[in-house]
Amino acid sequence: MDNYLQLVELLYWRDVKTSGVVFGASLSLLLSLTLCSIVSVSSYIGLALLSVTICFRIYKGILQAIQKSDEGHPFKLYLDQDVALSEGTVHKYSDCVLARFNTTVTELRRLFLVEDLVDSLKFAVLMWILTYVGALFNGLTLFILGLVGMFSCPIVYEKYKVQIDHYVGMASKQVKDIIAT
Repeated sequence: MDNYLQLVELLYWRDVKTSGVVFGASLSLLLSLTLCSIVSVSSYIGLALLSVTICFRIYKGILQAIQKSDEGHPFKLYLDQDVALSEGTVHKYSDCVLARFNTTVTELRRLFLVEDLVDSLKFAVLMWILTYVGALFNGLTLFILGLVGMFSCPIVYEKYKVQIDHYVGMASKQVKDIIAT
């Protein structure tokens, strides 16, 4: 539940600096992937990070030599931290992923083997609509639009809640009237 609250805080821009960094980094990554392959983008990110850490290490080494201090390795704190995943954590998340995978496979089997004709027809219509969406957008474009929507829709709704609720109420009333006729 704590992760959920952190996500809500992030998407509602409660801490503008953190939300800006996450949004900017995510959008930059996705836009980079539209221009280069994932291998190239990963390599460039790794090279940039490595360049910064090597330069910082050399800078601290020079400062220690000039000041004749013995502070040690500048990343000692991080080198001493344990980064290994515990078996309990791995089992917890792998069990969760396995349960979702099994549920998905069971549902897809039910839909493709037409256990319920109406559900399979709804699924067929969804797949047909997705063919048109796929013709208009590639997956990366949809990810970019989703990211921008995730970071903008909650704050827009929070700011204009009364107006949005009014127009949604009017639209749903008209839909109900049309369905009733």
